Amino acid sequence: MTIRSFLGAVFFFLTLGIAAQSMAQSDPKALIDALGTADFKQAETLIGQIAATGDARVVPALEAFASGELYVRKADNLVFMTRAAGSNFTLIDPLSGETVGEAPKAAVSKIRVNNNLRRVIRAAMGGLTLLSPEKSVRLSAADAVLKAPSAENLELLEAAIAKEADNEVRTRMEEARAVSLLSSDRSLAEKKDAIATIKKLGGRDAIGILMAASSSVDQSLKPDIDSAISSIESSLAFWDYAQNVWYGLSLGSVLLLAAIGLAITFGVMGIINMAHGEMVMIGAYSTFMVQEVIRSNFPGLFDWSLAIALPAAFLVTAFVGLVMERGVIRFLYGRPLETLLATWGISLILQQGVRSIFGPTNREVGSPGWMSGSFSVGYLNFTWNRVWIVCFSLSVFFALLVLLKRSAFGLQMRAVTQNRRMASSMGIRTPWVDAFTFALGSGVAGLAGVALSQIDNVSPNLGQSYIIDSFMVVVFGGVGNLWGTLVGALSLGVLNKFLEPTVGAVLGKILVLVLIILFIQKRPRGLFALKGRAIEA
Repeated sequence: MTIRSFLGAVFFFLTLGIAAQSMAQSDPKALIDALGTADFKQAETLIGQIAATGDARVVPALEAFASGELYVRKADNLVFMTRAAGSNFTLIDPLSGETVGEAPKAAVSKIRVNNNLRRVIRAAMGGLTLLSPEKSVRLSAADAVLKAPSAENLELLEAAIAKEADNEVRTRMEEARAVSLLSSDRSLAEKKDAIATIKKLGGRDAIGILMAASSSVDQSLKPDIDSAISSIESSLAFWDYAQNVWYGLSLGSVLLLAAIGLAITFGVMGIINMAHGEMVMIGAYSTFMVQEVIRSNFPGLFDWSLAIALPAAFLVTAFVGLVMERGVIRFLYGRPLETLLATWGISLILQQGVRSIFGPTNREVGSPGWMSGSFSVGYLNFTWNRVWIVCFSLSVFFALLVLLKRSAFGLQMRAVTQNRRMASSMGIRTPWVDAFTFALGSGVAGLAGVALSQIDNVSPNLGQSYIIDSFMVVVFGGVGNLWGTLVGALSLGVLNKFLEPTVGAVLGKILVLVLIILFIQKRPRGLFALKGRAIEA
C-alpha cells in the first residue's frame, strides 16, 4: 500500500467518524439514550442538545424524565418510558410512543432527576413548543422559558419571534428572550436593552431575575440593574398600597352588611341588641338549608341558590326579630342595660338552638360558578366573591336609603326617631313602627349572613366575630345614620388593613378601638349625628 493510499484511507475513516459523531449528536434517540449513563451535569447538556434538535417528538420523553418515569435498561443502556405491568414494566419507545416489550423491574433502573434538571427540562419543552400552530401552546411555551431562562433557547426564541404575528405572544416571547439574554455571551448593548425590557415586565419575578443576574454580568451593567430594581420596587409599593385599599374596602363592605341593620334598630329604638350577630348566623344557616334542598331536589338550580336564599334568609330572620321584639324587647324600652342583658341571653339561646339542630361543626356552603375564581388588574388581585359582596353591600345600602327617604314606612321611622311623642300624637302607631323596624334590621342582618357564608365559616359562632365591630361602626359613623354607617365601615376596614401588616391583627383591633374612643370624646354623636328635638334634648 502506498503512502498516498494509506493517508487517503485514514482521511476517509476520520471523516466517517466525525460524520457519525455529528449524526449521533443530532439524533434525538441517541441523545435520549445517552441520558441513561449521564450524571446531572452531563444530563443538563444533553437536554439542551435534545431541545436543539427542534423535534417535537421528544416532548413526552422529557415530560417522563421530569416526572421520574424514564428508565434505562441495564443490559444495553437503552432508555425507555415505562408503565407498570404487574411485576414487570411495559417498555415504551421514547420517540414513537409505541410499546416495544416488557422487562422485569430488576432489569431497568430509574434515571435520577433533581429540581435543577426539572427547571432545565421545563425550559427545553417551552422552547420546543414555541413554533406550535396553537396560540395557547406558544403562550405557555413562552411562559415556561420566562420562568426558566436559558441562553440555549435564544436562537429558537429569536426564530419564533421573527415568525410570530400575534402581539400578545410576541410580547411574551420578547420578555422571555430578554431574560434568557442576560445569561448569554451577547453584547453589552443587547443586555442593556434586555434590562429595559425586564424593567417593563415588572413584578417580583423581574426583581429576582435582575438580582440573580447582577452577580454574573459585567460591572458596567450594575447601574442599569440597580436603577431597574429601584423603579420596579417603587411601582410595587404603589400596587401594594392599592391592594391594601381594596382589601380594606372589601372588609368594610362586610362590616357594612353586618352593621347596617344594627344602625337602624339602635338608632330608631335605642336597643343595644347583643343578639344581632345571631341574626347574621341564622341568615347563613338559611343559605345552607336552601342549598341542601337544591342539591337534593333541583341540582340544576345550584347557580341560583344564593338568589333564592336572599329572600328566604330575609323573611326568616325578620320573623325571628319580630318575635323577639313582640315577646321581650317591647317591655324593656327606656332601659338600655336591661335590653343588653336580655338580648345577650337570647343570643346564647339561639346559639345553643343552632348547635342542637345542626351540630357544633362548620357547615359547607358552596359558591355558584359566577362567584368563583379571580381576575387581575395590573398587580391588583380581585376575587369574584369579594367583588360581588361589595356590589351587594352597596345595593342593600341604597335600597335602604330609598326605603327610608321615599316610602311612607320610612317617613314614619324617621318621625319616630326624631320625636317619638310628637309622632305618636300625630297618629303614628309607634309600637308597630318599632316592631317592623326591628324586623327590618334583623332581616338585613340575615342578608349579611347570606353574603358572609361565601367568605367565612358557617358555624354557631359566626355572628360573634362581627358584633363588636358592628357596634364600633355604628358608634363611629353616628347612631342611626346610614351614611355614617357606610363611611364608618369603609374607613375602619381600610384602617384595619393598613394596621394589620405593621402591628398584627389583634393589636390592630385594639388600636382601632382606642382611636374610636378618642374620637368619641371629641364627637360623642359620631361622624354624622342625627338631628331632632328629642335627640338634642
